[in-house]
Amino acid sequence: MAVCVKNVIDNDSVQKFMYGDSIDCYKFLGSRPYCGKSGRKKVSGVLFSVWAPSAKNVRIAGDFNGWGKADPYFLEAGRNLEGYMERSPEGIWTGFIEGLSAGTVYKYEITTHTGERFLKADPMCYSSELRPNTASVVYDLKEYDWNDDEWMKVRASANYMVSPVNIYEFHAGSWKRGVIEGMSPEESEKHAVDEPFLNYREIADEMADYIKEMGYTHVEIMPVSEHPLDASWGYQTLCYYSITSRYGTPDDLRYFVNKMHENGIGVIFDWVPGHFCKDAPGLYNFDGTWLYESENTMKRENFQWGTANFDLGKGHVRSFLISNAMYFFKEFHADGLRVDAVTNMLRYDYAKEPCDALRNQYGGFENVGGIDFCRKLNYTIYTNVPNPLMIAEESTAWPMVTKPAFMGGLGFTFKWNMGWMNDTLEYISLDPVVRKDYHEKMTFSMMYAFAENYVLPLSHDEVVHGKKSLLDKCFGDYEQKFACLRSYYTFMMGHPGKKLMFMGGEFGPFMEWRFYEQLEWKLRKYPKHEMLREYVKALNHLYRNEKSMWEIDDSYDGFEWINADDKWRNIFSFVRKSKDPDDFLLFVVNMCPVAYWGHSVGIPRFTEYEEILCSDSGQFGGTDIRNREILKPQPHGADGKRFSIKLDLAPYGAVVLKPRFRKSLIKENGNK
Repeated sequence: MAVCVKNVIDNDSVQKFMYGDSIDCYKFLGSRPYCGKSGRKKVSGVLFSVWAPSAKNVRIAGDFNGWGKADPYFLEAGRNLEGYMERSPEGIWTGFIEGLSAGTVYKYEITTHTGERFLKADPMCYSSELRPNTASVVYDLKEYDWNDDEWMKVRASANYMVSPVNIYEFHAGSWKRGVIEGMSPEESEKHAVDEPFLNYREIADEMADYIKEMGYTHVEIMPVSEHPLDASWGYQTLCYYSITSRYGTPDDLRYFVNKMHENGIGVIFDWVPGHFCKDAPGLYNFDGTWLYESENTMKRENFQWGTANFDLGKGHVRSFLISNAMYFFKEFHADGLRVDAVTNMLRYDYAKEPCDALRNQYGGFENVGGIDFCRKLNYTIYTNVPNPLMIAEESTAWPMVTKPAFMGGLGFTFKWNMGWMNDTLEYISLDPVVRKDYHEKMTFSMMYAFAENYVLPLSHDEVVHGKKSLLDKCFGDYEQKFACLRSYYTFMMGHPGKKLMFMGGEFGPFMEWRFYEQLEWKLRKYPKHEMLREYVKALNHLYRNEKSMWEIDDSYDGFEWINADDKWRNIFSFVRKSKDPDDFLLFVVNMCPVAYWGHSVGIPRFTEYEEILCSDSGQFGGTDIRNREILKPQPHGADGKRFSIKLDLAPYGAVVLKPRFRKSLIKENGNK
């Protein structure tokens, strides 16, 4: 070999990696351009390091050596073009090839102790070939010229519990697509599947303006790690550290994050640490043994998704995944991670029939290694990253997901409220005639709303696989669907919990999301769709501007039902409160296609009320049944309150009312 590389990786780093304590193993494993000395001679090339402790032999293979073929044509004295690597006592294989540089395409040829040979992608590579090719690509991940100091400083001091968090979830391959040169718009529409992907930079420049206009606080980008199949949406990962080449390079993704931060928008990465794809070039059976997964077939195989589960009890697996999380925070300035399928990491019997092979060492079905991993993950992130968001997609009633580990919790910041989502989406799909029998679908969530710190998700999973789009879920004719969805969105924004909406929900496509083509942006030319988008924008800005909608999201001090039991009229009324007792909003939501004129609503304070938002406003596509006059308090009671107001409610109409106290009126008139 031209360069001695035995001491490139220090022993302390290796020990931390093996025992699950490494938080930056991507800095010494994988491939990277390297300069060193061979005797007195300076040499440059690429250094390769891979963890494969059970392999009999490992070689670096690529075009530079005929993909590992022992052809004399590829051999040059002193350049190691045969690609052989040296093994450390712990099982890390290291090799250096002089003359290679960034952009080199390669794989590892693994020879097992049974003599089997196969090619594997580098688990720690930063870049990969564009699918369907699966080789790794050497990438020089240099320091990025960030311009987000102001954002990072503000983020570090933010208190998300008492701040607005409104997330726009998007898929980079189908938010928007490029154009096919030489085709007319009509022809392009027929070839939508063939439209090219946009680069992260192109997406960033357009999305930043759109998100600012719409009033979202964060974007959540669906998995960005390399994956072989478009249809997996990124959830069946091949290479965890490799930014998918579909949309550009790692620096292109950094540009995207930087652009969002410059515009005051946070970025959350969707992350999948529970399971991985079983494609031959990936982690599955990596060195001829179950290196990343469990030796137990039932625990290893994820039959639901056709993937393999990580063995989260193994030290090197923890180091691999926790370092991956740190990689996104440190190298890409992520503001948070949405952790996919947490339940799959917590229970061996998730989506499986319970059997003895799934039991843990104590006889239960809980994944002890997975529980410990979640706690260690969150502790590590909170210790090393200023004020991160760690959001769990956990679909059961597992207790204390968002409580700290010292209390027995898992330590996440927020948890998706899947119960609220399932119940309320079922409700809006029902014929209003029978909704009285399912009234609790809209109210039951308040029984547990503060057991965790929740995000209310209307995610991509709810608009695919025959579940219908959000608009098409709503019962009724064309007009009623739009009215119902506006009213539902109002209920969601008023309900305690942070918010998440999948792209497209803001303008209401009738068709489900299709990952293989861009959203139906052409629908914005149609008034109903564009006016729905304008209503979502108005709701978003109202949410950001009104403290009562987010300042007390974690206790009943911030919420009060006015009437939770008006099932015969399908009406829901409640109050959201801030820390200032004079600062609150009254929500009245009619989920019935019948107008109510002069409807009496109990009020929490004897004062005047002003309508500040109405879902039935003509500007949003409604019939324009409004409460234009100031609503005067009535001395007779309603809804168990001593006083009331009378207002008009449109069919499927929702109104948001703000109190007008005498002192504020005096100040207002004085200013005039």
